[in-house]
Amino acid sequence: MRVALGLEYDGNHFCGWQTQPEGCGVQNRLEQALSDMAGHEIAVVAAGRTDTGVHALCQVVHFDTETERPLSAWVRGINANLPPNVRVLWAHVVPDDFHARFSARRRDYQFVLYNAPVAPAVMANKASWFHLPLDVEKMAEGARFLEGEHDFSAFRASECQAKSPIRNLYQAEVKKHDDWIVFNFSGNAFLHHQVRNMVGALVYVGKGSFAPNYINTLLQARDRTQSPPTFSPDGLYLTGVGYEAHWGLPPTRRYIQFFTSNS
Repeated sequence: MRVALGLEYDGNHFCGWQTQPEGCGVQNRLEQALSDMAGHEIAVVAAGRTDTGVHALCQVVHFDTETERPLSAWVRGINANLPPNVRVLWAHVVPDDFHARFSARRRDYQFVLYNAPVAPAVMANKASWFHLPLDVEKMAEGARFLEGEHDFSAFRASECQAKSPIRNLYQAEVKKHDDWIVFNFSGNAFLHHQVRNMVGALVYVGKGSFAPNYINTLLQARDRTQSPPTFSPDGLYLTGVGYEAHWGLPPTRRYIQFFTSNS
């Protein structure tokens, strides 16, 4: 039997998604809780890896087991054995050919940036911060160059292991909500540090260092060394993974509710 789970977690308490020898990955804790519940060792496959400090509002994973449990047990029972900064949102039995990573057609990310002279206290580690005024309209104009299929080598970490730098971004938008700036990115897949590197370049546009078409210049250069530094992981959220409707999964896209208005 193959089961898919939707997860939420606070990335500040882990060394990223992937399992580590020290046991500090989200995957470590989830696999231990599932193995205890199933009575045998369980390995999970995720839709995508998140780095240290990156949060998830809806990560999707799958695992295989012969142990029969009500779906409610795969939620409440697992949560009882997880730390409070990881939660299973839902469980759903899926066909054996479902794959959390390879069946996914879309990944969605939000990046939350607080733009004010003083850093936030309550949202520390939940949002990034930039102290100088930013021109959001110019940032939004620059972000539009990112939409479509491109070679994103200029926004790719040097240690990225992806076979190809080609990715297709369906959405790249920047919106202002009072002192908060929210970046929304949706694509078929993302390279290592791609979102943080795109945000870093857009901040340079917003503070007036470059015109919006600087983003297109970087895309055409395909050279990471010409791009601005990688931005902080604080404020980066995996907000959803898109699958075709025939898999019958519960909703796999969630947002930070505080930032859903159109103001």
